[in-house]
Amino acid sequence: MSGAYQRLSALHGELTALRRELHAMPELGFQETRTAARVVEALRVCGVDEIHTGIGRTGVVALIHGQGGAGGRLLGLRADMDALPLQEDNDFAWRSASPGLMHACGHDGHTTMLIGAARYLAQTRAFAGTAVLIFQPGEEGYAGAREMINDGLFERFPVESVYAMHNWPQMPAGHIGINRGAMMAAADQVEIVLTGRGGHGAHPHLAVDPVLMAGHVITAVQSLVSRNVAPLDQAVVSLCSLRAGEPGAFSVIPREARLTGTVRSFRPEVQLLIEQRLAELVQSLAQGFGGSASVSYQRLYPATINSAAEADFAADVAERLVGAARLNRELPPSMGSEDFSFMLQVKPGAYLRLGQARTEGENCGLHNPRYDFNDEVLPLGAALFAGLVEQGLPLSPSESGVSTP
Repeated sequence: MSGAYQRLSALHGELTALRRELHAMPELGFQETRTAARVVEALRVCGVDEIHTGIGRTGVVALIHGQGGAGGRLLGLRADMDALPLQEDNDFAWRSASPGLMHACGHDGHTTMLIGAARYLAQTRAFAGTAVLIFQPGEEGYAGAREMINDGLFERFPVESVYAMHNWPQMPAGHIGINRGAMMAAADQVEIVLTGRGGHGAHPHLAVDPVLMAGHVITAVQSLVSRNVAPLDQAVVSLCSLRAGEPGAFSVIPREARLTGTVRSFRPEVQLLIEQRLAELVQSLAQGFGGSASVSYQRLYPATINSAAEADFAADVAERLVGAARLNRELPPSMGSEDFSFMLQVKPGAYLRLGQARTEGENCGLHNPRYDFNDEVLPLGAALFAGLVEQGLPLSPSESGVSTP
């Protein structure tokens, strides 16, 4: 392990206390006022050079200058701060104090690891240039990364590259994964409205049944991927909600049925294909039953695509930290989504996964009401953030005190 890891391990108790404090005070996207204030307080203690608030509404950006002061190259590190609208089902002392809100995705841990990196980097400053630490609001469905970009994030802080990581409960603690391409899928939202003619359940021939249409749509949509998308591509179409009629009106055929769901894909060509074929399929089915249909297709997050050079660099940093045996350079992508993708559309960079599975005890998946971030990996994640800066903005031999022949 690196010197950064050793120094940050000495702060393990403090990092754990901060992470648990953040866990107990979850806030939704663009409502992270207390969280942002606590981040600012911690950054001041760390001794960073500049703190900028209110970027993308509730976002915070801190600057740490390496040896030589301000100027030179800039490298970005990003952590997300928001929680989920989920009731926590844990009973430990640091459980959520806000009913219906929970840090069920580990953003409390991500924020803490970046603060740990800030403390180390501000103390050592063993790099040349400026580290730009981005504490982002609203990742969970609010596109907070896009909000920060639209608010001038990269004009004000023109980083050459930007990096982020996410904890991964399916990977053992101490392991890191990455690849040179897609890490997370694009996320699209679909709403289908099927319109028929209401009537009595005893006389269905006098009605046009949208519930029957919905059943056929649900079945037919499963063919979109298997019979339209090339087998070597990947995509998912899931219809997750059906609303039609009233439970108490057991003999009433309703006039309308609504389906909502999600589409996940990696390539823009596949995304466009599914959008087009979905509309054609649904409208044709509805017409075949004598009804009509409308399809609303909203593109939420693009795919998270690592640039090759930056992915290789981040993998090299991770390997120096944990060793080749604990690094997976060809980690399979996830069909989940991540709004760090907006940053990677503007700047080269990479997104890593940090294993956090415990060897003992419960390992809940993300977005589970019993999930909790594994505090054992806090020093490792902070050291990985710090290593990206130190090795991405290296000192010259003369600056580092290394003599040249």
